[in-house]
Amino acid sequence: MLSFLPVPVRGVIGFVLFVLNLTFWIIPFYVVAILKLLIPIKAWRRLCIRWLEHIGEIWIDGNNFFIQLCHGVDWDIEGVDGLRRRDWYLVSSNHRTWVDVVVLQRALNRRIPFLKFFIKKQLIWVPLLGLAWWALDLPFMARHSREEIAKDPSLRGKDLETTRQACAHFSEMPTALINFVEGTRYSEEKRLAQESPYRHLLKPKAGGLAFAIAAMGETMHKLLDVTIVYPPGRGTFWDLLSGQIDRISVRVRQLEIPEEFLHGDYLNDPEFRERFQAWVRELWGDKDQLIEAVYSSRDTTVHSSS
Repeated sequence: MLSFLPVPVRGVIGFVLFVLNLTFWIIPFYVVAILKLLIPIKAWRRLCIRWLEHIGEIWIDGNNFFIQLCHGVDWDIEGVDGLRRRDWYLVSSNHRTWVDVVVLQRALNRRIPFLKFFIKKQLIWVPLLGLAWWALDLPFMARHSREEIAKDPSLRGKDLETTRQACAHFSEMPTALINFVEGTRYSEEKRLAQESPYRHLLKPKAGGLAFAIAAMGETMHKLLDVTIVYPPGRGTFWDLLSGQIDRISVRVRQLEIPEEFLHGDYLNDPEFRERFQAWVRELWGDKDQLIEAVYSSRDTTVHSSS
């Protein structure tokens, strides 16, 4: 571990190692991505996706190795026993920072299928990353604004249908999709502005979760409710790269999505929407209490050790 080095030096070393790991694995990744693009045969494309996901898992292993080698993060992870790589999961997590993605990959890599996420259709044109997201078969969403729908009511429901088509092939291969229910990264300022009823969370936006469930139908009936807890005041990428995060807690609950929520119409059925929102609020209340319990247990540990 590099704890004896100054923080800026540790940060630079961590950044260089992350970049080198990405640069090394991006070459074989794009070779396979190009082969997938050139040979539009269904079985071949499916094989290429498996190769790409395998490369992605090795890349994550490298990141995890460098984080542990250089900084020695104490990973406090519970609830991952019993997960299966050959199953379908919708992963829902609180959202503190973009480090959340690295944490989710650390906790769930090789325990469930390679993590994927919904992405706006326009982002397919992002240099380098657009091709990578396409190659991994991330579902691209064509979202219409409220103003567009008001001008053309026929657009209502088109987003869901487009996403269903994008997700149709997921029934053929085990898949894990991430959804950050809060819709944005947490900050105390945002929590106060929202008048959030939770101590450690923003208000959940149930529509995104309902949209994902509706798009996947009964194929994805298991929810991984993930709670991530960082040390107070820490959680940025710089904190991670420079070794200023000494402990990260992750709690995973595997839940069956209630049968009634697999078939309802969130957009057009007010009663269904209220029941779904009540379910999500209950999940969020439990999550808030869990975060408080983790902080309390840390305080108890600190006091007892001192």
